[in-house]
Amino acid sequence: MVAALVTGAAVLLGGCASLPESSTPQAIGTIAKEPAVTSVPAPTPGREPDLLLRDFFGASTDPGGRHAAARQFLTQRASNSWDDTASTTIVDKVDVLPESRSGDQATYTIRANRVGQLEPGGVYQAVEGNFEAKVRLTRVDGQWRIDELPAGVIMDRPQFLKTYQRKALYFLDPSGSTVVPDLRWISAAQQDMTAQLIDMLIAGPKQSLAGAVLNQAGKVSVKGPITKADGRSAGVGIGFGGLRVDFQGASALDQPAKDQLAAQVVWTLANAEISGPYVLLGDGKPLDDRLPNGWTTADVSSTNPMASATSMVGLHALSNGALVAVTDTGVSPMPGYFGTGPGIRSIALSRDGKLAAAVADTGRTAPDPASALMVGPIEGFASPVVEGATMTRPTWSLGDNSVWTVVDGSRVIRAARDLNTGQLVTAPVDTTEIGSLGATVSELRLSRDGVRAALIVDGKVYVATVRHRPDGTYALGSARPVAVGLGSPAVSLDWSSGDAIIVARAASDIPVVTVAVDGSRMDALPSRNLTPPVTSVDASATTAFVADSRAVFQLNNNDPAGDRYWREVPGLTGVKAIPVLPG
Repeated sequence: MVAALVTGAAVLLGGCASLPESSTPQAIGTIAKEPAVTSVPAPTPGREPDLLLRDFFGASTDPGGRHAAARQFLTQRASNSWDDTASTTIVDKVDVLPESRSGDQATYTIRANRVGQLEPGGVYQAVEGNFEAKVRLTRVDGQWRIDELPAGVIMDRPQFLKTYQRKALYFLDPSGSTVVPDLRWISAAQQDMTAQLIDMLIAGPKQSLAGAVLNQAGKVSVKGPITKADGRSAGVGIGFGGLRVDFQGASALDQPAKDQLAAQVVWTLANAEISGPYVLLGDGKPLDDRLPNGWTTADVSSTNPMASATSMVGLHALSNGALVAVTDTGVSPMPGYFGTGPGIRSIALSRDGKLAAAVADTGRTAPDPASALMVGPIEGFASPVVEGATMTRPTWSLGDNSVWTVVDGSRVIRAARDLNTGQLVTAPVDTTEIGSLGATVSELRLSRDGVRAALIVDGKVYVATVRHRPDGTYALGSARPVAVGLGSPAVSLDWSSGDAIIVARAASDIPVVTVAVDGSRMDALPSRNLTPPVTSVDASATTAFVADSRAVFQLNNNDPAGDRYWREVPGLTGVKAIPVLPG
């Protein structure tokens, strides 16, 4: 599995989709983000049947005209009966094994590793397992053609990555204050990308996010053609010049809803490298009279979840069971409970750095609870909230209005301050939908937009959707595996962006990887300078921090690819500690 991870990292798509104003990890050994090949193969005269089959898989990556390119490789009978809408399976390491062959007939067995499933709307689902199918070919006018094949489309992963591009649609968290990425895989020419992305925004989020995000784009439609900002229709989405789009029905929205619609459109197009300014109209009039000449990402920067207070709060660390602030020259103990109370096992700072939540040793032995969740001002007194035998590292929600942890490996608890009494009140989070994942949840981290949770369950990595119900309760659901083929158990994780997770795994060769939130990508991070085991990871948009067997190290995402390696954190040189960032 380790070898598979290294090999897979070398062929996965480069460039994690992320907000343009945030820094993205530089992937190791990935291919270019834009398609390397824009054409698909046509049948070559005299082609041997096994090679023709491989060409067919390459042609299957073009979905245009009901896979018209791939149908060239089929007999008329097979083309008439082939249901290309049944499924889309992405495979790796394809073997074409001969089973029988006569003068005009040949049968082959296709064996491969299943790595993904492409669902309607360009939604990628990571899967694993074996794929096997039989394909029969026959000669037609002296040329081999496929006469019998299974329903659905089979795509070889390298060909898939050359033809499809991963883009992010942006919806809104339930409060409407920040955008949430929804990754999709699209096969479209750049000049068609703008219209396709906006159409997909209007169509709404993927099923796993339905009910968990807002979509102002779903209340409008596009009126007339999308043009460049100067009104020209040619080359929309290519080069400079911006674009103009008129949304029918947008004039009925109030101004906050118009601003939210603009945020969705601007972040989606800017992330797709479609240049602005974006002249956005509602029934012929500007969405905002102050921006008649177009919107930019600066105009919607308040909805960027990556624009957090992390840089203002700074790095902290848990050392000898107490919280310390880290400077370039050393560490200084924090005042109050968290800086003086010994026995803190894990801790999380609120995103504004004003509060802390810690799992502390109660000093009691079984059957009494050994751990307590303590919450309070970062420099003040802390109150006990809940107790249990074990607890995961706490994690803060968007807005710092609640803190979550997993008690005794299975009970997810949300602690929030009661608006009437001011007291911290705990409530269980409904985990019915994710209960079948495994026995023990050892890590839970909320995304910065608050809409997703990354979990480690029995050493495997999942991403679930956070649902806020009308009655005020919360639930976790729609969990999907995202680190298929990780090879070794995951021991720690954190969000580096809204669509990527950093995972520390129990391995000495590749101890840290990044994983896309849809499971489509896994990239090995450098291991230079690390001394496994890596026991903890914490991340911001620009930097990853880990604790290994010796010290705390950092990896700067903005370093050139050839100069990326883990450096010991100034101020923590030679100190055994756990890095702590807000969240």
